[in-house]
Amino acid sequence: MQPSLNRRLMVLLLLIVGVLALPGKAAASESYLFSLRGPGEEAALLPSEPSEPMASGTYRAIEVELGLVPLPVKREADEDSSVAEGSVDPPLNPPTDPGDTMGGPPLMVGLPPLPSPGGSSSPAIASLGRKRMPPYEIHDRLEVRQFVDRYQTGYRRAVVERWLIRSGRYLEMIREIFAQRGLPEELIFTAMIESGFDPVAASRVGARGLWQFMAPTARLYGLRVDRWTDERLDPEKSTRAAAAYLKDLFTMYGSWTLAQAAYNGGAVRINRAIQNLKTTDFWQLTRGRHLAEETKNFVAAIQAAVVIAREPERYGFSVTPEPALRYETIRVPEGTKLPRIAADSGIDPVELKRLNAELRLGQTPPSEPYALKVPPGGADKVRVVLEREATQRAVAVASRRASGAVASARRPAEDVHVVKPQDTVGGIAKRYGVSVAEIRRWNQLSEQAKIFPGDRLRVAMARTVTREEGGQSSYR
Repeated sequence: MQPSLNRRLMVLLLLIVGVLALPGKAAASESYLFSLRGPGEEAALLPSEPSEPMASGTYRAIEVELGLVPLPVKREADEDSSVAEGSVDPPLNPPTDPGDTMGGPPLMVGLPPLPSPGGSSSPAIASLGRKRMPPYEIHDRLEVRQFVDRYQTGYRRAVVERWLIRSGRYLEMIREIFAQRGLPEELIFTAMIESGFDPVAASRVGARGLWQFMAPTARLYGLRVDRWTDERLDPEKSTRAAAAYLKDLFTMYGSWTLAQAAYNGGAVRINRAIQNLKTTDFWQLTRGRHLAEETKNFVAAIQAAVVIAREPERYGFSVTPEPALRYETIRVPEGTKLPRIAADSGIDPVELKRLNAELRLGQTPPSEPYALKVPPGGADKVRVVLEREATQRAVAVASRRASGAVASARRPAEDVHVVKPQDTVGGIAKRYGVSVAEIRRWNQLSEQAKIFPGDRLRVAMARTVTREEGGQSSYR
């Protein structure tokens, strides 16, 4: 259950003075890198520049992948000058100046709905939602048009096209979760700029997953991050956390652009910029020096992605989204190892691991049963395995109990002696006809060990009665 709004706002204040004050992924002094678990095809798109060394197998999601550098936007006011609060950009219309289009098609007023993988319609999903929050508006700005143009040029076209294709796996799920919270679906493409819709993307500063949560923020929004599990890598759970986080940021700022900027750069930097420039208009804040260049570009990059995603063919992209991610869940015992369950059930181990990427050690946590994700049809296969194992365990337990009962029946009652006051090891040994050394060996007593009233000592090992020649019985 999500915490109350008041509680979230209180915790967010703590986050402002603590967690978000740490150097984060939008630090101005460093490039924003994503580190893939294995060398991905994105890593070779553009070699790192000599002045910005990169670790092997990493790529910069924005700066390298999309070639983002500080955009040469004309500044209309000095960064220290005050601007009127609440200034509103004009609605998204085709630019009147033909030279201001940056090439490519002009942006449109009436943007069509986002494509829906699997044929589900956006309005149908939106009807599931609670009270709708204010819409997400995209205005006709030079910054956005520059990104639309960048996305269409050079190697970036292939990158954006690949991300749009990959988005098909998660769009339906994200859209439904956002609709349940009343969030505008344009926010979905925050994940595209954060991770390229890669659910296991990782930055060098520790942000991970589809929504690039840092661990403290992830825990704050109910995600488990520990030795066994990192739920930032679970697309559905992390999406629910991201929806709650974005909603809280909007409640704090009353603006989707500021909420997205705070999502990327942290509330501390946004608050500092607002305080210094005396405005809550995000685009005016980008003219100052208080925001990192990545944060300044972040919102425009998302809005350009939305514009292209609504009409990819208009901008020259050939996009056939991947099928929506489908899986079943089944509760498995604690400590279940994925390779074993895959081998016993016949499920592809690679697919099982991919669906449960949040399990860091390849097994479910040892503390409690776990809802394991399996491919469609896999739940029945796993259920058969679990039932077979339960039967085998029951038979083994019954066998052990039966063996114990037989052993108890064979063991004479006098095999255990309860020490009484004044008892000595030698006296007990003499009473039962055994040696002192045997008493000490059976009870792991050293030469110096003392016995006390109430101690229970074994005075005979487990023995079976046999008949020797002459009819005499003996123990062995």
